[in-house]
Amino acid sequence: MGRARRERELVLEHLAELRSLPLGGMPEPAFRERLRAEIISGALLEPSSPLDAPEQRKPAHRRPTRRRPLLSQLATLGLAAAMMVSAFATYQSVPGDSLYPLKRAAESTLVHLSSDDAERGERELYSAKTRAREVASLLGSSDGGPLVGRTLKDMEDSTRSGISRLERAEPRSPKIKTFARDQKKVVGPILKQLDDTQLAQAEGYLDYIEGLVAPD
Repeated sequence: MGRARRERELVLEHLAELRSLPLGGMPEPAFRERLRAEIISGALLEPSSPLDAPEQRKPAHRRPTRRRPLLSQLATLGLAAAMMVSAFATYQSVPGDSLYPLKRAAESTLVHLSSDDAERGERELYSAKTRAREVASLLGSSDGGPLVGRTLKDMEDSTRSGISRLERAEPRSPKIKTFARDQKKVVGPILKQLDDTQLAQAEGYLDYIEGLVAPD
């Protein structure tokens, strides 16, 4: 407001000086020089209203930089990668690992979500195969110990439950014989690494699945 008022007063002052001149008269040289200097300096060229000043108008709205969507995408990718790594680590876990209960819970959930006895039986037999591989892994570690016997028991429980379900749903299913043959290939080679108690468990298990591949 102070600057605009000063400019208006300056213009009025010049007009008053011009009106005091006789008609057809010319401004004095001193007046012309002063006016010229003020014009050059911009005193009379600067607009007094924002409406008259295009350069002072509010700049056009700029579209915000697309950083937030990019950060959101990166966060989503990072989360997905973390979930994949976590899922892989869970799948690779063995008895005694911190993620192992999560692995077993996932297996149990898949069994309960199965649509029928045939699918439930197949999932339980898959769990039995997983337990066999875990036993082999535990025997190769220094802290396997009592976990081996517990895992052998879980393997037998899953096998008997899976076979029972599958026999009810699909009597004489070739899947049973295929499972038994595959299990013998995994359990047989580890017998020499077991102690007496574990050996008795494994041999009893092999006797059971041997009957599954016997000719009808």
